[in-house]
Amino acid sequence: MSFPAHVAAACLLACVLTAVGGPAVVRADDQAHDPDQRHATDTPYSTLAMRDLFVARPRLGMLESLVANALLARPTDGEQDPGGDGYRGPSQKRCGKRICVHYAVRGADAPPSRRWVRRTLRVLGSVWDHEVGDLRFRPPPADRRRGGDSRFDVYLADVGRRGLFGYCTPERRLRGERFAASSYCVVDDDFARRQFGARPVDSLRVTIAHEFFHAIQFGYDFREDPWLLESTATWIEETFADRVDDNRRYLRFGTVHRPAVPLDDFSNDRYAHYGTWAWWEYLSDRHGGGLVRAVWRQADTVGDAPDHYSVDALEAVLQRHEGLPRALTSYAVANLWPADTYPEGSRWPAARVGRAVRLGQAQRSDAVRVRIDHLAARHLAFAPAGDLRSHRWRLRVTVDAPRRRAAARVTVVRSGGRRATHAVRLDRRGDAALTVRFDRRAVARVVVTLVNTSSRYRCGRRTMFACRGVPRDDDARFQVIARLIRR
Repeated sequence: MSFPAHVAAACLLACVLTAVGGPAVVRADDQAHDPDQRHATDTPYSTLAMRDLFVARPRLGMLESLVANALLARPTDGEQDPGGDGYRGPSQKRCGKRICVHYAVRGADAPPSRRWVRRTLRVLGSVWDHEVGDLRFRPPPADRRRGGDSRFDVYLADVGRRGLFGYCTPERRLRGERFAASSYCVVDDDFARRQFGARPVDSLRVTIAHEFFHAIQFGYDFREDPWLLESTATWIEETFADRVDDNRRYLRFGTVHRPAVPLDDFSNDRYAHYGTWAWWEYLSDRHGGGLVRAVWRQADTVGDAPDHYSVDALEAVLQRHEGLPRALTSYAVANLWPADTYPEGSRWPAARVGRAVRLGQAQRSDAVRVRIDHLAARHLAFAPAGDLRSHRWRLRVTVDAPRRRAAARVTVVRSGGRRATHAVRLDRRGDAALTVRFDRRAVARVVVTLVNTSSRYRCGRRTMFACRGVPRDDDARFQVIARLIRR
């Protein structure tokens, strides 16, 4: 019984990564299908799968190394590429000053026309100008003439048949550097609407913006935490192809709509890391477009760079501004009403809020207990019953939170829609109390935002969180007591 080449390659990749103790990342990196179809396609050729294989290769045995080398082969290596992307015939390339586009002359991987090849090269040039020129990221390292010369190489192949937009592969470590590498990319050969459900040129633009940024990242630190790799690559789509909005599909899986998901969450079968691109949008709007570049400079490994892991790099940058705890808390509150925070927020999903507890003269108090993981939040709501008509009614909100690694805000939503958000000053024990107006005529509801701001890890434990670590303060206990009083 025979199997398609890419299926056999997927099995080989899973076995190799399992053998070295790495995550067997075999789900498609950038699936063309709706994110709800989470298991529609399994393929070895995802950016992070290839990255994990590249990282693991020095520890492999002879046979496993041969398998790894074959999986990392370029499409122009033909039959040496067992994953299904090797060209089965002659190929050509069209080059600009900095980039070459390689394509098959005939067969399933051949693009529809040379005009499409020229268009791909133009988009690549525009992306380079934007990400390297405008945003001032370092260009991808030169590959020592692996594709024929030192220019960056992109290959066209029919990866859409396996549910992929494209992928990038780190290939060679830079001389004198342990964790920076040159790379190449593969993108779909035509982005046909029947496969991707969108205008081909739109799919082309967001894919190249995303994947080329992975090539840039590999020149900083190819080992970096996966949530940072994917969330910033998805964010950069918005900066280059703002009107396409392909990344909007992921918001309902990320920290905008699901505040209880940790900021650094990454999983092979969930999509939070894509949806968390909104975090970088939020920070860039507040602190300028150079903030993401500043984080990558802190994560950089080249020369005497700091080489911080993702959350450590983020903290180092935010210390110059408001600090990570305050930024994360403000972000959680902002996501309750995204239309007021983001330029396109009126089309975004809002943060989930627990069902409102209605308090009145029949039920004058309630206690709500929740558990919150690191770098995550929960929203609780309280609404006045119809019998609270006097302007003298107040709501006393008492918060019992973990010491030092927690934050809280209280937002009063007026009947007419206006809002006022109040900081809750937790003492050293994590306790605080705040009194706000709570009569039916003036107040629609009161929302209490609770945040676990902990960024402590036991690193190097083979997880998919930051620094491959185990969070030290997950499942933290919070309690809110809401009690009616009358003045």
